[in-house]
Amino acid sequence: MKKWWFLIGIVSVFIFLHLSPILALRTHLFLTGYPKTALTSGIIDDEYHNQVDKEKFELLSAKAYTLTEPPIEKETDGELRNYLVKKVFFLYFAEYYGEG
Repeated sequence: MKKWWFLIGIVSVFIFLHLSPILALRTHLFLTGYPKTALTSGIIDDEYHNQVDKEKFELLSAKAYTLTEPPIEKETDGELRNYLVKKVFFLYFAEYYGEG
């Protein structure tokens, strides 16, 4: 019985952390090793990419977001500024989108 409650708890937390685009993006940042950025950075719509890639994003059910205080990747010393958030059913999933 305890196993079921544990499993229900894990699934509930997963669903909660992916219910909105902002929560999904913050979860992605936290789990990829940038917890400070996940908690402190502002998140705004990436108007440029959303306009340029509008048709592509509509097919993917996605939207681009930009971090106001992006983390710096140690290997390339580059800013990880733009992210793509996709909607799958009622959940959202984030991934790094790049600068281009």
